[in-house]
Amino acid sequence: MGNFYATLHPSYYKSKNKRVSEQMATKPYRTITARPNAESLVKPGELVDLVEVTPLTLADRRIYNQLLENAWDAIDKPVTHVIAKADLRGSHNSNDRVGESIERLMGSIVKVKVQRDGEDAIERVQLLGGNIETTRRDGLLEYEIPTRLRRIIKDSTVFARLQREVMFALSSKYALTLYEMIQKRGNLRWKSSEKFSLDDLRGILGVPKGKLTSWSNLKLRAIDPAVDEVCALSDYVVEVAPIKTGRRVTHVELRWWRKDAKSEAEAERELSFSKVGRKVRSDVRAQALRPRPVWLEARGEALRGDTYETARLRYQGYDIYHVEGEWRDWAKGKEAPRDPDRAFLAFFKTFAEANPI
Repeated sequence: MGNFYATLHPSYYKSKNKRVSEQMATKPYRTITARPNAESLVKPGELVDLVEVTPLTLADRRIYNQLLENAWDAIDKPVTHVIAKADLRGSHNSNDRVGESIERLMGSIVKVKVQRDGEDAIERVQLLGGNIETTRRDGLLEYEIPTRLRRIIKDSTVFARLQREVMFALSSKYALTLYEMIQKRGNLRWKSSEKFSLDDLRGILGVPKGKLTSWSNLKLRAIDPAVDEVCALSDYVVEVAPIKTGRRVTHVELRWWRKDAKSEAEAERELSFSKVGRKVRSDVRAQALRPRPVWLEARGEALRGDTYETARLRYQGYDIYHVEGEWRDWAKGKEAPRDPDRAFLAFFKTFAEANPI
């Protein structure tokens, strides 16, 4: 038999390889074939970039990730899943918070971007189906994944792999959502940034309607703290850069890049430390990881380091580099100041008065 195939024309092998390649191309990798392990769990990409119609809390999001993981082996099947309530309550002694989270998840409607007949579509689904909770403190929770959601998960071909330690260390729902967004995109070979409209980003982060309505408040209260935490605790450095249409910020560009080995080791060490003082350490580490934007360096004489320190002390809560960019935009075409550092601080004072936090 071996001699027979050895006599075949080379075109036979080319044809065979082509057929194998075509078969692989028509069978994309399915999310449900990915496996959770002791260190990480899997979350379908569609459930990362969803828009909450009913906002959830940090505890709700963590519990939901655990419910997905627990059901993973049969998540696309119409079966009932069972989990111990003790596995969901974390460090709390009471099951009350678990019950409250389950009820919010049952009542939560989300909008998921899907493909239907080759066209982009929005599908509205519930996150959690019917369930039974035994009243014993050490009891069980039986729950179901809704039919439409099972179909979305079954068809999913993109997923985020979430490290358990990081998921439980992050202190806000905005940080957890940003981390999931980065974990979904981090391994993309030809992509290291993505643009979002401000409305889309609000929806994905789960910002309640009527809250953090201005860019400055959204950045200060949600985006900056989330970026600092993800930079400090994950394997990636993250930036969220504003994009203006006219004078208003209407879009942002999410950027990410993998840390070097030293920075990854520092993140692992931080996860092993007490949470006490973590916010301060995260802020310092995030500033050290993020380089000063190149586009600012190219637009004029660099300011002194002590000028930035002075600005931080005088105007706490403001993005120093963003205000510097506003100053350089304003100074275009004008005569260069004798003392750029003093001119910048004077502009900063006027900017802060006009844009109070």
